[in-house]
Formats: sequence, structure tokens, C-alpha cells
Amino acid sequence: MTFRMLQPARAVLTSVFMMLALAALAGCSFQPDEEVWEISGPVFGTTYHISVVAPEDRKKLEVLAKGIDEALEDVDASMSTWRKDSELSKLNRREDQSDWVPLSKGLYEVLAKADEISRLTDGAFDVTIGPVVNLWGFGPEARPEQIPSEQRLAQVLSRTGYEQLALRASPPAVKAALPQYIDLSAIAKGYGVDAVARYLDSEGIESYLVEIGGEVRTSGAKPDGNVWRLAIEQPVEGAEHTINLIVSLPSRAMATSGDYRNYYESEGRRFSHTIDPETGKPITHNLASVTVIADDSMSADALATGFTVMGFERASALATRDNIPAYFIIRTENGFEGHQTPAFSSYVTQ
Repeated sequence: MTFRMLQPARAVLTSVFMMLALAALAGCSFQPDEEVWEISGPVFGTTYHISVVAPEDRKKLEVLAKGIDEALEDVDASMSTWRKDSELSKLNRREDQSDWVPLSKGLYEVLAKADEISRLTDGAFDVTIGPVVNLWGFGPEARPEQIPSEQRLAQVLSRTGYEQLALRASPPAVKAALPQYIDLSAIAKGYGVDAVARYLDSEGIESYLVEIGGEVRTSGAKPDGNVWRLAIEQPVEGAEHTINLIVSLPSRAMATSGDYRNYYESEGRRFSHTIDPETGKPITHNLASVTVIADDSMSADALATGFTVMGFERASALATRDNIPAYFIIRTENGFEGHQTPAFSSYVTQ
């Protein structure tokens, strides 16, 4: 994770962030003493793009870039399953987890939030599903030459379940009767966004947009006083990026989960990276994309994944009941169809 680019956000932007930037910058008329500056780089196997509203001060911006990099490195060093030296990887390698294992404050915070979302979604979100994710070839291990057998799947699935984990707040620790392999890929990016937001807050930056791999958090407003505007992508496979909907996001977080980017085909069948913890198999329903707005990004990240697993009917009912802003895009015979909860409607711009 290194500092890669520092420039006014009015310059030409590339990558998936382009649609977010186009929506965020549309209609801006910058004040002479403030600009929107972009700081970006690689992280978590994807990229981060951070826009900060600040006067032109190269020294201050360089300090921010370094601090952002350090905040993200701390998250990666704690929660990556791809790094053998991470705190999480060391925990996952423990053959005996039946006694309390000390946790860093950040890792405890993420596991506690994961447990909260697991209970809310009745297990549709489950960080212990990592071994099953690996069986299907979506983890750090190599993709299998053939899909897992029903017997092997049942064997691995029987040892998972978010209820296996017990958490202790003070001092932070976790334990499990059966050794667990924890996969935080559906919540750690969101936590990374929150970690950067906390750092920017500590540096006195009042207006910013933080994006990591599509997970977003905003604060304040643009130099013209307008709130940040973000695009929700049409769930089209391949390199094409088109806008489905634009929303205004005033000091909130937003995350989108979908099955249209990360999948593979084997034996004439299509396998999504989103695994249903109940069946241990990739989802097969017609829900293509879910966008959730929340106070923090890790909540939005985890909820979007849990809702994707649940499918439209169950997830929409839960989100409506709990007043959660959520937008669902489902596949129909005639193309894509969007559905929003009542709480989401106030954010829609067009």
C-alpha cells in the first residue's frame, strides 16, 4: 500500500472510481481557497480513492497521504487472510481456540459488528464460512479443479457457524470450541473505509469522500456547499460501467454487493463468489445487486452481503421492518428492475 497519486480531483480520473467521481464532482464551482484533492493507491487487492476538501498545501496533503497509507496498512496487517503474518491468519492457524485468544481493538470491533449483523440476518452473514469459501475457490487458496462434492461440502459446513465464536470485550478476546477459519472479506473493506475516515477526522478534515473497492463514506460537503453525489452501478458483467441510479450521501456510508463481478464457470455452470452459509453453496436467486446506506461503512458492507445472500423478498422485508436504506436490483426476463425501501428514497437524486 503506497501513496500513488495526488492531484486536484478536477483532473481526468480513471478506474471504477470514475463514476463515483463524476457524480461527486458534477456541478462543482470550487472556491479559490479550497479544492477537492484525490489521494489514491492499491490496497486489499483493489484500490482506494479518497477525495478531501482542503486548501492547496502540498506538505499537509503529503502528510495525509502517508497517514492514510498507515491506517490501511494497520487494517491489512490485522485482518487479511491473504497475508500469513496477519493477526487474523495467526488466529486461523491455531489448532486450539478453546481458550481466550487476545485480539487487537480493531479486530475485536469488526468481529463484534459481524456478530451483530449475523444475528440480524439470521446467519445470512457469517464470517466463519471461510473454509467453504475456500472450497469453492474464492479465498486465498487455488481454485479447485472441480466443484466440491456434497459429502466434502457437508463435512466442512458442519464445523462452521457464527454461533461458534464467543467474544469478550474487556480485554478483547475470542474463543471457539471448534477451531474456526474466519474470513472478513465481506466487512474488512468497510472497516478500512471507517479507519481512514477516523484518521481524517483526527486531522481536522471536515469534508471528504473515502472509497475502497466500491465501499464509500462521506463527511461534510463539497466546496460549493452541495453534498456528495454517488452513482450506483448497473449490474452488467464485463468491463462496461453504466449508471443505474444516483444518490446524495450526506455524511453517511454506502456499500454495494453483487454477484456480477466475481464468479467463475465450471462444468457449464456459473458460480458466484457469494456463498449461502446455510447451504454452503453459491447463491442462485435473481438478486443481482444490493446497496445499503448506514452510519458506518463496515455495517453497510456486512449488511449488503447479508442481504445478497438472503435474496430480495427476505432482505427487503427485513430492511423495511428495521428502517434500513436499501436498494435492490433484480434480474427479470425483461432486464433489470430496481426496488428501494422507504428509508432509501430520501437519498435518491435521479
